[in-house]
Amino acid sequence: DQVLNLMRLLDDGIRSAETIEDKLDFYDSILQNVKDQMEVMKEKDALINTRNKNHQLLLEELDNLVKQLDIDTRHLKALTDGDLSTPGGICECTTAAHILQRCLNADIHPALNQMAAVEEQQRKFTRFSDKFGKRLAYHLNNLFIQQGNVLGETLSRQVPEFKLPPHHSAHRDLTPYADLMLWLKNSDFDCFTQLSKVYTQNLSKLYNKEIQDFLEMAKQKLGTKPDKNKLGVGLSAQARALSGSSSSLNRKMSGSVQSLNSDSISMHGSSHDLAMRHLFDQIIDKILSELEPVCLAEQDFCVRFFHLAGDISVNKEAKQEEESDDVWKPLQPSAPEVVRHMNEEVRRMMGELFPNLESELEAFVSYADRLDGFNSMYMLVRMSQHVNNAQDTGSFLSLMFASCLVKIKRNFDKFIANQIKAIQDFKVSKKSRCGIIAFVHNFEEFANQAESIFKGSDRHTHLDKSYKALVVVIYEQIVRVASESQKTPKDVVMMENFHHMYSTLSTLKIPCLESDRKEAKQIYQDNLNSYTLNLLGRPLEKLHVFFEGVQNRVATGVKPEEVGFQLAFSKQELRKVIKEYPVKEVKKGLDGIYKKTLKDLCEEENLLQVVWFSMQDEFIKQIKHYEDLINQCYPDSGITLEFKVDDVLSFFSEIAQNH
Repeated sequence: DQVLNLMRLLDDGIRSAETIEDKLDFYDSILQNVKDQMEVMKEKDALINTRNKNHQLLLEELDNLVKQLDIDTRHLKALTDGDLSTPGGICECTTAAHILQRCLNADIHPALNQMAAVEEQQRKFTRFSDKFGKRLAYHLNNLFIQQGNVLGETLSRQVPEFKLPPHHSAHRDLTPYADLMLWLKNSDFDCFTQLSKVYTQNLSKLYNKEIQDFLEMAKQKLGTKPDKNKLGVGLSAQARALSGSSSSLNRKMSGSVQSLNSDSISMHGSSHDLAMRHLFDQIIDKILSELEPVCLAEQDFCVRFFHLAGDISVNKEAKQEEESDDVWKPLQPSAPEVVRHMNEEVRRMMGELFPNLESELEAFVSYADRLDGFNSMYMLVRMSQHVNNAQDTGSFLSLMFASCLVKIKRNFDKFIANQIKAIQDFKVSKKSRCGIIAFVHNFEEFANQAESIFKGSDRHTHLDKSYKALVVVIYEQIVRVASESQKTPKDVVMMENFHHMYSTLSTLKIPCLESDRKEAKQIYQDNLNSYTLNLLGRPLEKLHVFFEGVQNRVATGVKPEEVGFQLAFSKQELRKVIKEYPVKEVKKGLDGIYKKTLKDLCEEENLLQVVWFSMQDEFIKQIKHYEDLINQCYPDSGITLEFKVDDVLSFFSEIAQNH
């Protein structure tokens, strides 16, 4: 029974478990359906979020696109009908142009660019840009031409004045268009380039005429009558004409070929020449001082207006200040890099604005050099100052000045070479005494003027080289002239001219010529001694021969006290020779020597007293030598010369006073 009961309980348990499993299966089927529905709801929620996010992004993108491609109607009206002749209209057009440029250059996704609306809007902006660009170019083209004509008419009405007219007013009127020129450069470069050419073509004609008239007036101030038919045609043509066969003009310019061998000292130091050279120094400084600000102002304006050194925009404050000023001031670069990085484009444009400036200036340099060779020294100093003071060595003006400086340096070298050639070609006069040679005398005038010209200049080294070359040639030619001179003894020519060179160099105190000064002094002293000995010669001929024989005997080994025992040199012979030279005869001989000296020497150098004292010392030296030989070879003989040293001194003094 218990087993059966157990079996029944197990059966009941199995049935209960099956019932529970059925319920669980039922619940599981219900939950499975709920799970499927939840997963569907989850997927739908993700899709909704994605759609909302995409809608938001699309809205933002469209808003950004609309903002980038939307222009206010007032800006479009300014582009179409804005007044480009008034400050307010220019400001409105500038603002509208920048907004239009920003729309055309908007950073839009490539895919959005394919949208029909975007393409249509871009085409619309392009049409506005083209129309405004043409309108702006037409206005500026007329403005450039008008300004050139107005400036030309103003120049023709003005009373001629020795200065270059400034273009500040023209620059002031064009400055408000600087930002529009930048817009045009970025939007239509070909149109911008064409406008630049129009500007340079119109202004270059005006600058050429102004510079030609300015340099022509400089020529007038230098005393040469200008050719009225060529006034304004250009100095280049005039320079070619001047270099032709015009003998009259060559005679006027004959001063330039006068050299250090000229007999006319006035060619180097007359008051008229000095005044003309001082005037030329002022004129060449005026020319360079006028050219520099005009060129720099124009270059500065071109850099800012045509944006040649980068995208430099004129800020509104500066523009308002310029519009309120009565006198326009040159624009100053906002950073030193703008000046430092001056490029080829700037020099190219300046070359187009001043196409003939270098040739005109070089023609004037050649003209001035032909007018007077000394002018090359003034130009060398002045041009060097302007080249060294240039702030930007790569600018158009600096390069042009440097090129002219090279030509001036060559002219200066040619001037010195001509002086050297003229010295070498100096002809010795066969009919007159030599005296101080012309090129020796004129060297002092030349050096004094050169020192005053080059005082404080960094180009003094060039002058020092020229000094050395000139002095070497002068020394060589003094020797040649002395050898070829027929009317004046060689020693006199050498003595006087080297003494003059020594005095000149001592006065000038030129450091590079110190060794030449010492050389001149030595040569002068050597020739003074040589002339003294040659002219003095043997004033007591027989006495000199007698004592020369005595000296020879002593030199051969004969004792001095035994010389008197030889027949030819006995005491009787000595007394006989001494009697032939009484006081009167000695004085007469010295007087003849003085007259010969007076005839040989020139009054200009004033060396007569120096030579006479030198002869006095030499003569006394000979007399003392004779007395010493008498005391050595004829002791206790009581034999003496008929005159004493004091007598000789009185002779020399009396002869000098009588003459």
